[in-house]
Amino acid sequence: MSWIQKLHETYEQCYDAPQFSNHPLLPISHALQQAHIEVTLDHQGNFRRAKIVQKVETILPATEKSAARTSGEAPHPLCDKVQYCASDYPKHGGMKKSYYPGYAKQLTTWCESRFSHPKARAVLEYVRKGTVIADLVREKVLHVGNDKALLTVWKSDLPTPDIFKYLTAKEGARDQGDALIRWRVEMPEDPIPETWEDKSLREAWVVFDAYQSQHHDDDTVLRNTVSRLKKGKDHKSQQGLCMVIGKTMLLATNHPKRLRHGGDGAKLISSNDTDGYTFRGRFLGAEEACSVGFEVTQKAHSALRWLIARQAFRSGDQVVVAWSVSGKSLPDPFANSAQMFGLESREEDAKPVYQGDAGQAFAVRLKKYIAGYRTRLGSTDAIVVMALDSATPGRMAITYYRELTGSEFLERIQLWHESCAWHQSFGKNLRFVGVPSPRDITEAAYGRQVEGKSGEKLRKATVERLLPCIIDGRPIPRDLVESTVRRAVNRPGLEKWEWEKNLGIACALFRGHHKQRSYEMALELDRTSRDYLFGRLLAVAERIEDMALYLAKENRGTSAAKLMQRFADHPYSTWRTIELSLAPYKARLRTRLPGFLVNMEKLLDGIICTFRGQDFMSEARLSGEFLLGYHCQRQALWPKSESTNAEEPTETQTDQGE
Repeated sequence: MSWIQKLHETYEQCYDAPQFSNHPLLPISHALQQAHIEVTLDHQGNFRRAKIVQKVETILPATEKSAARTSGEAPHPLCDKVQYCASDYPKHGGMKKSYYPGYAKQLTTWCESRFSHPKARAVLEYVRKGTVIADLVREKVLHVGNDKALLTVWKSDLPTPDIFKYLTAKEGARDQGDALIRWRVEMPEDPIPETWEDKSLREAWVVFDAYQSQHHDDDTVLRNTVSRLKKGKDHKSQQGLCMVIGKTMLLATNHPKRLRHGGDGAKLISSNDTDGYTFRGRFLGAEEACSVGFEVTQKAHSALRWLIARQAFRSGDQVVVAWSVSGKSLPDPFANSAQMFGLESREEDAKPVYQGDAGQAFAVRLKKYIAGYRTRLGSTDAIVVMALDSATPGRMAITYYRELTGSEFLERIQLWHESCAWHQSFGKNLRFVGVPSPRDITEAAYGRQVEGKSGEKLRKATVERLLPCIIDGRPIPRDLVESTVRRAVNRPGLEKWEWEKNLGIACALFRGHHKQRSYEMALELDRTSRDYLFGRLLAVAERIEDMALYLAKENRGTSAAKLMQRFADHPYSTWRTIELSLAPYKARLRTRLPGFLVNMEKLLDGIICTFRGQDFMSEARLSGEFLLGYHCQRQALWPKSESTNAEEPTETQTDQGE
């Protein structure tokens, strides 16, 4: 139960904190729902006006049962669907059963208690009149047919009303009774008519909900109970041991849902299946397996919902969230380096980076970035990383969970970015040195296999496999590295920008997978491994042909690019083919750029002479290391001005290549 304890602590530390005023935590006994209609009343419960609000998420009072309802009757105390609030729903041909009696009874009980609120009383006064749907039809918010029944399909030639756009269709029909109403009550000298923003109304409901849970009529004891609840202390009228905080308190029988979004019905804790299979004869009731206090589960789930909305990484139903229990900000472990440094939003930083400092500039930048977080995040601050996924619509599971200290978390993030950093090209407007995100890696490894619903499982599984590499410092799976290398080598069928992106990602993964080899992000002239040298050869051959084609103003791919796949499988024999194909291009260069050609030939000879023993004549398949040699040699042949400003060769390249 560590996860729920950490979430409870997070709630206690972050609730009402001023730095989160723009996106506050939900108070307990409240839920977040999508409202469709906003009705404005006066303080005496008279209707004034109404409008559509386009599925706006609204904090509204909720009971334990209503917050977790999926079907059946469970009214919210104040704001609810037309099906609940309108007593004239059956009169207008409502498709579903009317739950108005239960809604009115609950609201009446609240309004007749010592903890009622004037705005709640105004709402009760209005719904008792039984004109909710009539008023909304008159305001053209809801729509009826000639028989005065609520329409389920809009068949008119007139523009479709907004309410039909925002309601979810079921079997082709949209029930206007599903529209959720939120209330505004305009009262003299009250600057906050919105009931969902009125703190006094929220507090009134929280206290009354606690009162209802206690089922206690003694006012003195009630006041003491409420006082102790506000101070976070346990109740005297206890019902069980909360296994999260180790105190005896009122236990929860239902646990909140809607954690990832408003329509999410999956729960982390559920025990409603009491027949046969669930307890397997071990327990008599759910509370014997695990008992959680009502207040604790409300706060913990509210904190999780809040964290997911603010800072989670999402991939379909899969959600991964990392947070500090103290509420301090963290670097996003799932961002690529450009996102982490904010380069995507700064035009001046989105330019190509310089190629020859072997990554020192990136390392300095990364250290400064991490040092900034170290000053704010204490070395012993608790950090939690949690991944959630659901196999069925009603059940959710924690698929990954780690607790770290602040220093451990920052060290892991720094290690991930340092070990896998490489020159990345994500299109014309974004080139940077750094690490691709898990989403980028997944796309580079599997391409279109991860698109759409058919690729959802593969996409989620890949993210789950990368999570321990980032958070725990585990090696990158070898098959993932091989897959990105294979796709980078196979150039035909890929757009130039897509291939460049795959190439950078493949190099980054290969470098991260072989940390012990200490690859630099610049050309290593003293690295004499066979695969690295073959990569350099290919880059030089491509450069020769590319320059010759440019001089002839021919816009087509080079032989080196076309034969890259074959070169990786059979390097020696393919090199002979590439070398022979260079003859006409060399002849062209010999007449127009002899200096450039001489230097390229010297470079080729130098590389070939660096091979050891029979390495050059070996037909063994090349590893991903040849991509590092190819990429570094290609960058070294490009002048700095070209690498930053142009992709096409220019006359100045001749000098730079020499």
